[in-house]
Amino acid sequence: MEKTFNFDVAKIRNDFPILAQKVNDKPLVYFDNGATTQKPKPVIDIINKMHCEYNSNVHRGIHYLSDQSTKMYEAAREKVRAYLNVRHSHEIIFTAGVTASINAVAFSFGEGFVKEGDEIIVSEMEHHSNIVPWQMMCDRKGAKLKVIPFDESGDLRLDEYERLFNSRTKLVSVVHVSNSLGTINPVKEMIAIAHGKNVPVLIDGAQAIQHQTVDVQDLDCDFYAFSGHKIYAPTGIGVLYGKERWLNEMPPYQGGGDMIDRVTFEHTTYSQLPTKFEAGTPNYIGAIGLGAALDYLTGIGLGNIQKYEKELVDYGMEKISGIKGLRLYGTPKNKSGVFSFALEGIHAYDIGMFLDKMGIAVRTGHFCTHPIWEHYKTDGAVRASLAFYNTVEEIDYLCGALEEAKEMLN
Repeated sequence: MEKTFNFDVAKIRNDFPILAQKVNDKPLVYFDNGATTQKPKPVIDIINKMHCEYNSNVHRGIHYLSDQSTKMYEAAREKVRAYLNVRHSHEIIFTAGVTASINAVAFSFGEGFVKEGDEIIVSEMEHHSNIVPWQMMCDRKGAKLKVIPFDESGDLRLDEYERLFNSRTKLVSVVHVSNSLGTINPVKEMIAIAHGKNVPVLIDGAQAIQHQTVDVQDLDCDFYAFSGHKIYAPTGIGVLYGKERWLNEMPPYQGGGDMIDRVTFEHTTYSQLPTKFEAGTPNYIGAIGLGAALDYLTGIGLGNIQKYEKELVDYGMEKISGIKGLRLYGTPKNKSGVFSFALEGIHAYDIGMFLDKMGIAVRTGHFCTHPIWEHYKTDGAVRASLAFYNTVEEIDYLCGALEEAKEMLN
């Protein structure tokens, strides 16, 4: 693959210490980015700096350390606001991750707006974290879950989507990019359809936020959720964006310190946004690490990352699709860097174990998307998921290893 623009992937790889190691005496080839991404030095450094120099609880103390920690925590919120083009910083809620964000909306929105007989729309390609919280809410409230199907290529059936709406539809919750198929869903169009019927929309951005520009005002989504560890930041930190109107009207889903205005045994009043939804000590070091990750990506240029990854995806599609006996799941119109596949006659687990011996990290199984594999009538696959520090040479190495696996395991 000949790049059509300047992108120094070798320099970028030097920023990720873990990529320099060997696994089973082979150079590490990390193709499990859909599960979690590796961390660059600036993120690692700020986490160490926080523990060594500034560690103190936020929003609590009047002393120097608490003041510095609070300022950096709120600066991270502002970085997220700018990254997503959010109107107000108080529309950014820090959570433990996208799972926590979706659970927060499922509970709070459910308590505030969903009644018996109401309906929630999700899609057939959702991660379990965008299915199970809604099922739990439906069980609690006596509501129903409706499902948008996808076709054999992995594209959502928008004609069927429009037919799912009725007067009882309360919310749509759909994935931006499928973690198993790589489908980039037309979420802006889907949001417009829902808003035309006065239905709010939550977007699960776990697999989109690190690969493409996300402008929540342009999308006009009502909620957007993502996890820090998918975007080169620490684990245990995530973001829920919500339009001010909804966040003000929804009841808090957790009680404790920092989310209160005044507490008596007779009655408690709640704090204003965003702390209304941030009960207890937040993961302030994780949030600051997330801010550093966003700074790092901004410095490289998300447009440059998108261009490079698009060329990687196109190259990977051509190479992987050329392997005889390989079935690729997910060939949608718009595809992200996710390649889920099976080799004829070989169990996915055996392929994963073989690739590990070659120093290649992939994911095997159902990837927390059981309904997808029920659709294809199989019990799972192998997944190679790309990041901007991957290379065409690594894709070539993967394909060569798969050819070897065919010979040795068949």
